[in-house]
Amino acid sequence: MSEDRTTIAVERYLVELANLGGNSPAEPIVRALIDRSVKRLNLLCHSLLARSYPRLMHPPLNLQAEEMLSAVVDRLLKAMREVRPATVRQFFGLANQHMRWELNDLARQLDSQKAAEVFQDEFAAVQESSASRLSPNAVRMLEAIDSLPEEEREVFSLVRFQGMAHSEVADLLNVSTKTVQRRLNRGLMLLASKLGDLNPESTSPKP
Repeated sequence: MSEDRTTIAVERYLVELANLGGNSPAEPIVRALIDRSVKRLNLLCHSLLARSYPRLMHPPLNLQAEEMLSAVVDRLLKAMREVRPATVRQFFGLANQHMRWELNDLARQLDSQKAAEVFQDEFAAVQESSASRLSPNAVRMLEAIDSLPEEEREVFSLVRFQGMAHSEVADLLNVSTKTVQRRLNRGLMLLASKLGDLNPESTSPKP
């Protein structure tokens, strides 16, 4: 029954947003919408964190769903200045997308110190980073990854940093394995164009 009430309340707020006049502020409605759905959002955070990013729940990060939810709410507030979901499914789909992006960002930060090792197979000429700081080439690589389009960066992080199989990423993102492969290949080609001077031949995506 509680889930039904949440769905009805979210639908009502989405209708209010859709009917909002051009001069009326949307943020109070958006905040009320998020407040009303916060319990379900927290459950989604916990489920995604435990299922697909369990290592973030362990030291040194010790991430909890409540901490993650705070960051996701901030992301949603900003996103809904531009995007207006029309249905309950679209709203929670948008929330799920920003949850994944938040977790990907945290995982990428956690992995930054071992980024040079990850790329040794891709860029044979790269100097290894020291235990205390990354080499200039490793810094270039991290900046290049951060500059990838969101979809390509997300798939790249899940496959290369998280070590997930293409089929697992496809299930997580609700896309086909071919779509995962295409996004990964596009990401690799973009990285090759920016970092080709390091070792161009090894950056080419595998068929």
